[in-house]
Amino acid sequence: MTTTKRSAGGMSEQRRLRLRLEISREAARLFWEQGVAATSGDQIAEAVGLSTRTIWRHFRSKESCAEPIVMQGVVTLMTVLRDWPLGRSLEEHLATELVELRHRTPPVDLADEMLAMKMIRLADTEPALRTAWLMACDQVERQMCGIIGDRIGRPADDIEVRVHAAATASVVRVLDEHIGRALLADADLTELTDVAALARRYAHAIRTATGGVIGDPVA
Repeated sequence: MTTTKRSAGGMSEQRRLRLRLEISREAARLFWEQGVAATSGDQIAEAVGLSTRTIWRHFRSKESCAEPIVMQGVVTLMTVLRDWPLGRSLEEHLATELVELRHRTPPVDLADEMLAMKMIRLADTEPALRTAWLMACDQVERQMCGIIGDRIGRPADDIEVRVHAAATASVVRVLDEHIGRALLADADLTELTDVAALARRYAHAIRTATGGVIGDPVA
């Protein structure tokens, strides 16, 4: 028999995370449409159909409501990286998996990814949203410690592993910000429509940032 972990209030962890994401979607939509300063906790609560008190039970501030949706901006890439086989190069793995995602159910809905990009774009001028985005990047760095540690045969807390993980997280941050700006500005999207080429760009940047240590197959 399996049991579902429940919080002190009796809500399952899965339900709690779903609710946080629902709140985050509406908060992000309001932030983008009318600005952070003009959006109140009451408005977010009304948009979700909850009481304002419930919003504050799940989030410490109105700006922190953006955190779950911002994290959605890196979920797809991290899902692919966690499944990176030792015997495959980073270029081959990213290109293969990201192209194949077009024919499978992606880990994140496109609408959520677009909302995440909007929040990342707003983060340029909203310090509180910048904090949410940097927290998401910190999660990327922590997850990369495990991925990189497995590839080079060192503990996740090894200093070399942590340096390479930090470099990789920086690549993800910079390229995601670049892609988000291009998409939201209706710029030339030629470079973004070729998924294999975009995957190679991520891989090349990660190789460069880690001095070539990360990217090759591991025997």
